[in-house]
Amino acid sequence: MITMKGIRIKLQQDMVNYKKPNSFQLKETYPLPPYSTIIGMVHELCGFKEYNDMRISVVGKYNSKVNDLYTRYEFSNGIKYENGRHQLKAGEYGISRGISTVELLVDVELIIHIIPVDQSLVEKIEKAFLFPIEYPSLGRREDIAIINEVKVVDIIEDKIKKTVRMNEDYSAYIPIEELEKIKFKNREEGVSISGTRYKINKNYELVNLGTLNKPKIIRRWNKIDVIYGGNISALGDEILTMDEDGNVLFAI
Repeated sequence: MITMKGIRIKLQQDMVNYKKPNSFQLKETYPLPPYSTIIGMVHELCGFKEYNDMRISVVGKYNSKVNDLYTRYEFSNGIKYENGRHQLKAGEYGISRGISTVELLVDVELIIHIIPVDQSLVEKIEKAFLFPIEYPSLGRREDIAIINEVKVVDIIEDKIKKTVRMNEDYSAYIPIEELEKIKFKNREEGVSISGTRYKINKNYELVNLGTLNKPKIIRRWNKIDVIYGGNISALGDEILTMDEDGNVLFAI
């Protein structure tokens, strides 16, 4: 049995967009916040200047989806300002301003577990959520998170004796390697996995694709292969990760 400490956060949001990286005309949203978005929020609230590795588990639900309009700005360094073509001018360059569409989740509830690799950071992260230096947001800058619970919990990895049924209202990101430890209640006949497959960003490293004299630095993301699904049961006789209150985690 492996035991460590983690921070469990329960929060809610009214309307939120967890943007998919490659969606532009319609700014689509993931059904749950990506690991990278949660890690970014933790680092911002804690004031971390360097990356601190941590395992993240997220489950949650939303009531519905709606589309909304937002102001979109487009510009290119190579296009000079032209009266009648551009709405804004920045130096000698032109910026186009128009309307586009964003997809929003409504009435979001999340349960997030944060397990820092450096266990000495547990208390610092707890205090950062209990007494935030500014309002917490998750998703866009304006997507305020209302925090309902912050609790330090024991995280236990052990073999369980019987199947554990998770809250049927909640869905989760389940890493592909964890699928053999669970079953989906609502799967179709002949289909063992019921859900949507995503590659979710977690963290990145800076990579130079140029030369020493002319560097071209990009972010190379570590993407986690997951299934997003609900109506989940964790199977008995499997090694699972749970907190002290019996909540099943899919921490990565």
